[in-house]
Amino acid sequence: MQSLRDVISRIAGGEITPEAALALSAACIADSEPQIQAFASRPDALVPGIGPLAGIACGVKDIIDTADLPTQMGSSIYEGWRPRADAPIVMALKAAGATVAGKTHTTAFAFLDPAPTHNPHDLTASPGGSSAGSAAAVAAGMIPLALGTQTGGSVIRPAAYCGVAAIKPSYALLPMVGVKPFSWSLDTLGLMAAGADDVGLALAAITGRPELDATAASLSGLRIGIHEQAYAGAAEPASAAALRRFEQLAAAAGATLVPHDGSAALAEAFQSHGPLQDYEATQALAWEYAVHRDALPPKLRAYLDGARATTPRQYDEARRLSRRGRDAARGFFAEVDVVVSYAAPGEAPETLESTGDSRFNRLWTLLGVPCMTVPLMRGPRGLPATVQIIGGFGADDHVIAVAKGLEKLVAAGA
Repeated sequence: MQSLRDVISRIAGGEITPEAALALSAACIADSEPQIQAFASRPDALVPGIGPLAGIACGVKDIIDTADLPTQMGSSIYEGWRPRADAPIVMALKAAGATVAGKTHTTAFAFLDPAPTHNPHDLTASPGGSSAGSAAAVAAGMIPLALGTQTGGSVIRPAAYCGVAAIKPSYALLPMVGVKPFSWSLDTLGLMAAGADDVGLALAAITGRPELDATAASLSGLRIGIHEQAYAGAAEPASAAALRRFEQLAAAAGATLVPHDGSAALAEAFQSHGPLQDYEATQALAWEYAVHRDALPPKLRAYLDGARATTPRQYDEARRLSRRGRDAARGFFAEVDVVVSYAAPGEAPETLESTGDSRFNRLWTLLGVPCMTVPLMRGPRGLPATVQIIGGFGADDHVIAVAKGLEKLVAAGA
């Protein structure tokens, strides 16, 4: 994989130019794209910008508006559609000097019908969804940075399956204007890169918040809550082993591990994710369903058929339980420095027909809190398996610092 920090350091040191760095990404894309199929569209040439991310090629998930490339949403309904303007997040990328290397494949409208993308670690395995192309492009070394979105688990899960670092920041830290909505109460932009250090650097540059490029935190003295999310079902052996591996690393580094089950309000909030998403999705995709229902892919079409039965009363109750869960979360996160849980049920599914399961991600998306995952280990099938680090709302810098600390322990072979 390409390290964003390394590329920027080499440019700053005069070893390479921004043009050369982009040429390297272009060559990597040309070499790997036929097998991985990470990109839905690409520009004719990569031209460097001016700013701290000059020379960094970035993938943009294909539900995010771009004026100079189509935004097709993984659907024939929008084939060739060209927005008039870049989404604010794309403008922020360009203002920081990054170059859009292409639109990365998404599942159709960021739901469950799979994209054509392959997992770089095993071409027969799923790269996850819905940000499949973004995760795979980073994992294959084609680009050092990519944008994804998460409504259930669509940043953290594909990052875990493809073995890259990713952050789903606090809700609304990154602007969702110009991003095709699925559920506006849940939709959140995220970043993917080779490592936590790269993610923190990129997020700081894009947002103009230097504190997000946080120094790696020592795990010594931290109180780390271990939350296995019993309400979400059991993890597969690979993810269970990854959590145990994290516990070993953290304990050896001097952290105090705290079993952290949470209150009934959090379990109820987890259950409210479904009706909340269902009700909003039927409105976000109302035109597509009414005018182009037969052109929708089968899983999304069947989902919307059923989701239309969600009543306003059920939606209001889901919102009530969500608010109650967010209230409970303040106390939950106040008891520990961070919480660690499964990033995904297990290794990537063995079929390209599945995008995996978001059950270990949904609660944190609904709560709007920052989550981060970094590569940790390999599972029984040799595919990546890892955990996610979660913090209270607005504690993005602290989550990044702890993730960097874990990354150092993994690199040191602790």
